Amino acid sequence: MAHRGELLAYASGIVGDHADAEDVLQEAFLRFDAVASARPLDEPLGYLYRIVRNLAVDGRRRKTREGRLILADTTQAEDTPEDRPSPEAEAAGRDELRAMRDAMAELPERTRIALEMHRFGGCTLKDIAAFLDVSIGTAHGLVISGLEHCRARLCRR
Repeated sequence: MAHRGELLAYASGIVGDHADAEDVLQEAFLRFDAVASARPLDEPLGYLYRIVRNLAVDGRRRKTREGRLILADTTQAEDTPEDRPSPEAEAAGRDELRAMRDAMAELPERTRIALEMHRFGGCTLKDIAAFLDVSIGTAHGLVISGLEHCRARLCRR
């Protein structure tokens, strides 16, 4: 509960809505409690961030899918031109997303958490430093290091 505000900001940055972020956080705490009561965790806060991230991403995907279904029900496909990228652009986007996910998975956990908090959670370097119990300069270095790694990994493709 001490990190509730940070986790809420992190989830809000992903789902884009405060109310949805609250729902994500509640579900995350329930799942975390179930796992934490069953076995001891090495890095409980990192594990909790991972749960929040996964639930937020799943929620955003579900919301996007539901929005498409509602739109499809309320409009006639013949009347509106398709506003989608070409199949080639979709494939390239999926490849790029997969490469980015792989690049982030290669990062040390502290660097990955710092990068996710900064880029997806909208957290300041001060927040990241406090969360990771490091100096602001170290937090900045972790974020930059993560960005450089991902950029280099994507450029190698």
